[in-house]
Amino acid sequence: MSVAALEHVLILSDDIEATREFYREVVGLTVGERPQLPFPGYWLYAGGVPCVHLAERGPYLAHARGLGLSGADPAGAPSVDHISFTADDAGGVHARLAAAGVAAVSNEVAGSGIEQLFFADPNGVRLEINIKPGRVS
Repeated sequence: MSVAALEHVLILSDDIEATREFYREVVGLTVGERPQLPFPGYWLYAGGVPCVHLAERGPYLAHARGLGLSGADPAGAPSVDHISFTADDAGGVHARLAAAGVAAVSNEVAGSGIEQLFFADPNGVRLEINIKPGRVS
């Protein structure tokens, strides 16, 4: 068995409204359609694809326990190092981060021309935005 693609990332939050706004304002995702689920949350879209799911921590963990999923409480040490996105406009990304007061660590991948920007969301989840050569700046 092999996987075909990354489906989505679920981020648990104690303040899903602030987290939703962070991903809208800073990352540039849009809130989209979400099926009715037994816990509060949002689906955030990039290019028409629901790639980030947000859920309210307490109700989601209660739901997960009800399904028999135990021992996975991400309130402890994080299981995910970072979530990576690709951007189309280097200048726009830098401006969006600056306007939001978000400090990012920049890294150039040697010999590739790829710029990586690393920063954290309100829950401490590390994000990476890759800006590849040939993209608009």
